[in-house]
Amino acid sequence: MLHNKLFTRLLALFLLAGLYFSTGITSTKAQEAVPQDDEIKKMVNEISAKNLEELVRKMVSFGTRHTLSTTTSKKEGIGAAREWVKSEFEKYAKASGGRMTVEMDRYTVKADGRRIPQDVEMANVMAILKGTDADDDRVIIVGGHLDSRATDVMDAKGKAPGANDDASGVAMVMEMARIMASHQFPATLVFVAFQGEEQGLYGSKHLAERAKEEGWNLVAMQNNDIVGNSYSAETGLHDNTRVRLFSEATPSNETEEQARLRRTLGSENDSPSRNLARYMKMVGEKYVDQIEVILGYRADRFLRGGDHTPFNQQGYAAVRMSEMNEEFDHQHQNVRVEEGKQYGDLIEFMDFEYLRKNTGVNLASMASLGWAPYAPEKVGVITSNLTNKTDLKWETPSKGQKPAGYVVLMRETSSPIWEKKFLVKGTEATVPYSKDNYFFAVQAVDAEGHASLPVLPTPVR
Repeated sequence: MLHNKLFTRLLALFLLAGLYFSTGITSTKAQEAVPQDDEIKKMVNEISAKNLEELVRKMVSFGTRHTLSTTTSKKEGIGAAREWVKSEFEKYAKASGGRMTVEMDRYTVKADGRRIPQDVEMANVMAILKGTDADDDRVIIVGGHLDSRATDVMDAKGKAPGANDDASGVAMVMEMARIMASHQFPATLVFVAFQGEEQGLYGSKHLAERAKEEGWNLVAMQNNDIVGNSYSAETGLHDNTRVRLFSEATPSNETEEQARLRRTLGSENDSPSRNLARYMKMVGEKYVDQIEVILGYRADRFLRGGDHTPFNQQGYAAVRMSEMNEEFDHQHQNVRVEEGKQYGDLIEFMDFEYLRKNTGVNLASMASLGWAPYAPEKVGVITSNLTNKTDLKWETPSKGQKPAGYVVLMRETSSPIWEKKFLVKGTEATVPYSKDNYFFAVQAVDAEGHASLPVLPTPVR
């Protein structure tokens, strides 16, 4: 009886949203609207551009946050910066009722003959908001890197303010932790300031390997790096309405069997990371005004990488958000003036309203996924009959809350985003569109409309 009431509530939300309702082959469509969860909208509205600016200013005040800089000073260098982030996380944790814990995850990196001249101890600063459901082992990570650099990546003493690269990403993570600490999610949320990105992605590599070794059920990793500038002097573009989201197409750890299936289905554009990116676009644009998430169809910018990369290499769904137009005069540059032009990653070249919106996209996605049910299991498309309809079936998640319903997603093979949604009560659906012409996926959804990540069907007879 309760499940029927939840589904009725969910159906009302979907009809309000102008989505489709399906119990087999029938569907109806109501007036267009965008339903929003009041609690997520409240959190997004709480994000403060002023707070973000103050956080970045504090990180800039450490002079340099180079990975090899001093760890003994209380006022400058990576050591002081780490301790400050930890102290801020501890302040936020007070609102969690004991559910948020803070740790300095220390690790030693051996000299590599390249960017690590001698063995060095590094540390990721982490705030962990424990899930409220003891049976829910899902983990969602949002991160940015704390270390900074000047022109010479080995210059550990020169001024390296790193305002946008990547104090912007760390400020985002900190503001999200502050706001989300007082809320309860069944899944566990992890907020991370990585160290060692500029020297070789060492912090993210350490955490990705730790997650694998400890058997974390890590369902999503949201990396944010260079997310606070909206102007490109080189091209004259000034755009704070678009942000890029990069994701790998083919999973880094794909097996030969998985590769054969991918080639058979033509699903090169449907890796878990790519569908995480689509998820963030759908959810983020629903809650944040005047922002368009542009899906970058490569793992990162041309010939470049970031802290999501080690997570991809371990087989996790991980993406990287980056501003639409990078300003290279203020990235990886010594602070200086040449021929009347200012160089260096300085705070005056940032757009904190833009950073606020990008923070909102991350928060809305993390919250929606943190509240969503587990994804459906054994999702399949039935291939025993030749038909211009598509028969799908799946199983209820074996863990966590029971979904109020499911959403069948559909898009044309050439479309970058999901184009239609069908709400289904049971664990099977017949959709009046041919699997020859469309891609499909299935999400589990609760009564508030929080949806799991999409699961692509595999052929079954």
